[in-house]
Amino acid sequence: MNKVILMGRLTRDPDVRYSQGPESMAVARFTLAVDRRYNRNASEQTADFISCVAFGRTGEFAEKYLRKGTKVVASGRIQTGSYTNKDGQKVYTTDVVVEEVEFAESKNAASGNLGGAPSQPASSSASAEGFMSIPDEIENDLPF
Repeated sequence: MNKVILMGRLTRDPDVRYSQGPESMAVARFTLAVDRRYNRNASEQTADFISCVAFGRTGEFAEKYLRKGTKVVASGRIQTGSYTNKDGQKVYTTDVVVEEVEFAESKNAASGNLGGAPSQPASSSASAEGFMSIPDEIENDLPF
């Protein structure tokens, strides 16, 4: 089984390109900074920077809603590959092919966290009924 679940922040805005052909498809590339759970030196925060790629509708979602610093939960699979660069050297790649992505914090928590301070858990932004508010921009894209 090849399944990956990551929670982290985008290090920059996604780089989105569209494939050529009769049915173009969005290809979004971004890097997630994922904090390591355990650290030998508790005063020093370390993170892994994981390359991600999203295709199709997931790529379009990334283009429209994801920005540098956005905290997301992404799930997908690891994919390895290789290519020969312009110098004739073989380069090996490892990416997470993102199949699902969702916000890990509210918009208000995200805007208050641009300075790098710890954010509140996503559950703290829920209303008294236990429902989180939906960002205004995506209400028209909901399937119901």
